Amino acid sequence: MIPASFQRGFAAGILSAVLVIGTGPAALAQAQRSTQSPTRSTPAKPAPAAKPAAKPAPTTTRANAAKPAAAAAAGAAAGAAAAKPAQAATGPGGASLLTSYGDWGVYTAQTGRSKICYALSQPKDRMPKNLNRDPAYLFVSFRPAENVKNEVALVLGFAAKENGPAEAAVGNASYALIAKAANAWLKNPAEEGQAISTMTRSGTMTVKMQSARGSSLTDRYSLNGFGKALEHARKECAS
Repeated sequence: MIPASFQRGFAAGILSAVLVIGTGPAALAQAQRSTQSPTRSTPAKPAPAAKPAAKPAPTTTRANAAKPAAAAAAGAAAGAAAAKPAQAATGPGGASLLTSYGDWGVYTAQTGRSKICYALSQPKDRMPKNLNRDPAYLFVSFRPAENVKNEVALVLGFAAKENGPAEAAVGNASYALIAKAANAWLKNPAEEGQAISTMTRSGTMTVKMQSARGSSLTDRYSLNGFGKALEHARKECAS
């Protein structure tokens, strides 16, 4: 049986390839995650990303980065009919926007025979405000060809301090993150299901990281529309 960490890493490599097609920071982040690996094997927005081996873009994958290279974006409306385009037509890595729900967009990308689907969003607030950073993305991706689903990843928009303090707070829960270069994933992949469930019931997610230069940075993401965007992305990759 192929270890889940290796599968994630492998998937991340594919996702990174998709990001490289794009020209923004997300594309670069994906490429980095695919070629490097932190803690989980070769870990496999918007189009989002994938995870590394130990346990992004957005779409970066975990496959080749232990958790870094993955990386690619409560509904305001009452139903699917409420979906409305409010995101860029093209997401990181050249992924195409299908529709949007609240502050979240649903994107898909195709690389060879592999289809990638993800729900992605960008931060509403970034602190400190006086620091210049590249665009950041939070996304949850699905890569059926690699049997990857519900992979939570971030493209940070800055180089993170390796092994530095990093966490994502949602509602009353907090989840440790693992960062590699400008990408991050949940440190414990087994917590992804719980984190996603909490995200669907909460209003915001706050991500706190330390940059490679030692600065403490905070990004706040709105979760308005997350649940509907996630379900749409899941269905896109289920067909």
